[in-house]
Amino acid sequence: MSRLASEWIRARSVRGTWLLMGATMLTTVAVSLLGISGLHGGWLEELPDPWDPTAMSLKGILVGQLLIGMLGAGTITSEYATGMIATSLSISPQRSKLLAAKAGIASALALATALVTVGLSFVAGQGVIGAAGLPAASLGDPGVLRALLAAVAYLTLTALLGLAFGVITRSSSGALALIVVIALLAPALTPGLPGPLGESLGDYWPTTAGQAAYSVADTGGAPPMVGIGVMAVFTVWLTVASHITLRRRDA
Repeated sequence: MSRLASEWIRARSVRGTWLLMGATMLTTVAVSLLGISGLHGGWLEELPDPWDPTAMSLKGILVGQLLIGMLGAGTITSEYATGMIATSLSISPQRSKLLAAKAGIASALALATALVTVGLSFVAGQGVIGAAGLPAASLGDPGVLRALLAAVAYLTLTALLGLAFGVITRSSSGALALIVVIALLAPALTPGLPGPLGESLGDYWPTTAGQAAYSVADTGGAPPMVGIGVMAVFTVWLTVASHITLRRRDA
C-alpha cells in the first residue's frame, strides 16, 4: 500500500497528469461532436446504414485514445526523463511491485477519465443528434449501456498499453509512436493484406476488435465481448513483456 500511495502522490503532483486527463475529455467530446455536425448540417442526404447513434457519439475515441495512452505512459516516462527512475528502483527493488503500483494508478486515473469522457460524449452527442431531428439513443435502449461500458474499458486498457510502451521505450515520444502505430496505422493497413490473413487481422486486430465492442449495431467484425477480450489479452501480453524488460534492463 505504501508503494501505491507514493505513486499516487507522484502522479497527482505532475501537472501533465491533469492536463492529459482534461485534454482527453475535451478532445474526445469535441471530435465526436464534429463528426455529428455533418449530419446536423444536412451534409448527408441519408443516414448511414446501419444507424448507430451510440457509436456515432463515441467517434472521438479515435483521437482520445492517443491522449489517454500518453496518460498511462506518463506514469513512468516522466521518471525516465528526470532520472528519478533510479531512485524508484532503489526504493522498490521488486520490479513487479513497482510496475503493479504504476499500473494500479494508471488504471485508476484512466478509469476516472474514461467514465467522464464517455458520459459527456454520449450525452452531448445524443443531444445534438436529437436536436437535428434524428433518432437518438438512450441508456434504456438494448445494447447501449453495454457499449458505453465497453468504451470505458477500451480507454482504460489503452492507458495500460501506454504504460507498457512507456516501460519498453523509456520515452514519451517513443510510447506515442507505438500507440499511433498500434491504434491507427496498423488497423488501416492490415485489411489490405492478401487473403484470409487480411480479413482476420482487419476484424481481430486488438484495437479494431476493441473499438467494435462499443458499437450497438452489428459491425460485421468481432462480437462485442470477444472484441474487448482480444484487447484485454493483448494488453496483458504487452504488460508482461514490459515487466520482463523492466527486470532485465533496469536491474
